[in-house]
Amino acid sequence: MFIGEYQHATDEKGRLAIPVKFRATLGERAIVTRGLDRCLFLFAALDWEELAKKLVALPLAQANSRAFSRLMLAGAMEVDLDTQGRILLPDYLRTYAGIAKQTVIAGLYNRIELWNEDVWKAYKEKTESDSDDIAEKLSELGI
Repeated sequence: MFIGEYQHATDEKGRLAIPVKFRATLGERAIVTRGLDRCLFLFAALDWEELAKKLVALPLAQANSRAFSRLMLAGAMEVDLDTQGRILLPDYLRTYAGIAKQTVIAGLYNRIELWNEDVWKAYKEKTESDSDDIAEKLSELGI
């Protein structure tokens, strides 16, 4: 499982070091794609395959299903961890997430999120200030 928050620099070639604690779970082959809230999602290959099967099973006739499938599947790219535990983020995904230098790597159990540091800080501040409302809404779902 992936948990925790880390900061790493993305180099000029778009390489990003994955935290050592995440590497064993991630494996040698992973999938990076557009995420929600202007971040990137990074999945271990098996977790990605599970999600992709659910995405292709969505009703083709529904516009939201097609849009979400396109966001996730068309934007996906297979990445390999090099000997130093780095992945190469494609330019189009770095542009989508605004990742240039400092990158926040957040573990969310079955996926990793990659964030532009400033976007992450703003998102986290807003979420923390809204935490009481969020908790109340989640309690309605039984959480």
